[in-house]
Amino acid sequence: MAVLYAVGDRVATITLDRPHRLNAYDVAMRDELWAALAAAADDPGVRVAILRGAGAAFCTGGDLAEFGTAPSPLVARSVRFARDVPGLLARFTKPIVAAVHGYVVGGGLEMALLADVAIAAAGARFRLPEVGLGMIPGVGGTQTLPRAVGRGRAADVVLTRRWLDAAEALAMGIVTRVVAPDALAAEAEAIAAAIARLAPALVRSTRRAVCDGLDLPVAAGLALETRLALTAGATHARETA
Repeated sequence: MAVLYAVGDRVATITLDRPHRLNAYDVAMRDELWAALAAAADDPGVRVAILRGAGAAFCTGGDLAEFGTAPSPLVARSVRFARDVPGLLARFTKPIVAAVHGYVVGGGLEMALLADVAIAAAGARFRLPEVGLGMIPGVGGTQTLPRAVGRGRAADVVLTRRWLDAAEALAMGIVTRVVAPDALAAEAEAIAAAIARLAPALVRSTRRAVCDGLDLPVAAGLALETRLALTAGATHARETA
């Protein structure tokens, strides 16, 4: 198994488990990650998901050893779209907490950017090296990074391919907290547990206001917030009656 999946106390924990490859993802890992995310999304008992990595790294992106091994570009393209992990992360209807450590590189950083909350262990190192490998960030990075850090900083990170440490990632807004390495798991679990205690309808509405409103003019975003506040309050009242 390349991905471990466990559920407890309304929280699904998804662990990338190819430590011998620093959790670089191959086709098997991508397929298992897609299945784990789909299982968490479909399980009414799951309210929050934690995404983390086993071993010395969170994830170092695509496994370069597997590049070019598909029978044809058409096959590679069809397989990728059939298991669209970035799309599934972007459409995920429940909060995701990414707990990152060690190397957070390429698609690994991009997956963290697709989470609702990303926390890092001190000592984590971040990089998007794709343009130096003849490609562009293809796991959502060209869209999520500018939204998180701004256009200029995103261009700097993507085009220079420089390394960021955890402190700079925090200052930029790539992660929201930096903790000691031995506190990372407990911090992620505490955040997930706090969210899981909230009413699901209120969480859904709040996430929609934040995420959908980000791409709207302020006036339209405020109107969306008003509509969601009214409907969320009514739904919460029905669920708790």
